[in-house]
Amino acid sequence: MKSGYGFVKEKLKESKSRISLTLLFVGAVFAILLAVLLVVSGIAFVMVNVGILSKIDLGIVNGNNIVFLMMIVSVVLGVAFSFAFGRIFMKPINIIINMMNRLAGGDFKSRIAYDGILARYPIVAELTNSINTMAEELENTEMLRSDFVNNFSHEFKTPIVSIAGFAKLLKTPNLTEAQKKEYISIIEEESVRLSDMATNVMSLTKVENQTILSDVSSFNLSEQIRTCFLVLENKWTDKNLDFRFEFDEYTISANEELLRQVWINLLDNAIKFTPYGGTVSVEIRKVEGFLEVSVINTGSTVRDEDKERIFRKFYQADASHSTQGNGIGLAVVSRIVMLHNGYVSVESENDVTRFIVALPENF
Repeated sequence: MKSGYGFVKEKLKESKSRISLTLLFVGAVFAILLAVLLVVSGIAFVMVNVGILSKIDLGIVNGNNIVFLMMIVSVVLGVAFSFAFGRIFMKPINIIINMMNRLAGGDFKSRIAYDGILARYPIVAELTNSINTMAEELENTEMLRSDFVNNFSHEFKTPIVSIAGFAKLLKTPNLTEAQKKEYISIIEEESVRLSDMATNVMSLTKVENQTILSDVSSFNLSEQIRTCFLVLENKWTDKNLDFRFEFDEYTISANEELLRQVWINLLDNAIKFTPYGGTVSVEIRKVEGFLEVSVINTGSTVRDEDKERIFRKFYQADASHSTQGNGIGLAVVSRIVMLHNGYVSVESENDVTRFIVALPENF
């Protein structure tokens, strides 16, 4: 989380940039008006010096004609100068519009770059950087989405093929009871795997569309975490893991069902990446009005470049896909924690990874 000083400093910088942009446009309008004023004044000066104005009978009619003529000249020159200056000042805007159109058309590799004096202007540099960053994020999201579709299709197909295959084998005559039990167990496991994947996708869709936290109640957070650990028993029993629960009893006001998804995902993630005989720990402590829950596992390290990305939907740090997963679980965790006005982070080094979830005690 950003400190108060850092946040204020960033806001001041942002405010200065907006003022700079306003001054740029005000300067452009002033330049147009000044140019028109100078030209019209010049024409009037020339007319006086050559004696044109002095030779005209400045009666009411002729005087009005002169004023009307000067107005017409001013309007014509104003339009001409506005068009000329407009082309200059609208050039960078047109570049942005063209890029936006390319992005809307699916060309996420589009970038903008200004040269000359314009490129050195601070607000232009900031605008360029912001738009190019947006384009880069869209490109990354599109790549992740494409990878997700491919990976998810493969992940979904594998258990379906297994279920269909072993269901077909069950029709084979003269199967022993042991074989039947084995095939039924595999079908059951693959069915649960399919259910988990579908649940994660639906959970992400639900929490992404949710803007207001509802169904807030007070409950025992410590007991909820222990219950989630028991729900995942079939995933850790075969790995001979050492579990350590180092916390007292804590009560929290939150959405119980949503928080259950947070602990299920984090514990499942920890179990998945902990090798045989490793350790998974859970700690809870109070920190300035927040309850800070840490889920720790040994045997794996998250790379520095992955620490921010792993909370994005579709992103998988394990590029080899040697572990089961679809890049949705941590995105669900991040969104749910955000709905509770909390934050989630990860610390990882020396084969120890710690996911930290901080939630306000009273929502």
